Amino acid sequence: MLKSPPSNQSKLEMVTLEQLVPKDHLVRKIDQAIDFEFIRDEVAHLYCHNNGRPAIDPVRLFKMMLLGYIFGIKSERQLVKEVEVNMAYRWFLRMTITEKVIDASTLSQNRLRRFNGTDVFERIFT
Repeated sequence: MLKSPPSNQSKLEMVTLEQLVPKDHLVRKIDQAIDFEFIRDEVAHLYCHNNGRPAIDPVRLFKMMLLGYIFGIKSERQLVKEVEVNMAYRWFLRMTITEKVIDASTLSQNRLRRFNGTDVFERIFT
């Protein structure tokens, strides 16, 4: 007898990102191999320390750009869409399942305004 499967979209489950990301996923290997905290020191001189709006975490910005490079995501808009739905990317970026992803213009404006004309990318990615 042919039956329709139940609708599970509204089903409540207790789950963590840790459970959703396979143990052998590439982002886990990268996270294990590299301590990205050094990025804060590398870019500290590019941020104002005593005024302005709170900054987007520079470690998260660079890790997002790294994801785009590694997985061949050429567009910042597409990268944001991928982070919205890919739990492994969220895990790598230390985001929660429901946390709002920064918009593409924030990513590109930081790249173009804050980091343009510096050697930050060379220092971080070499």
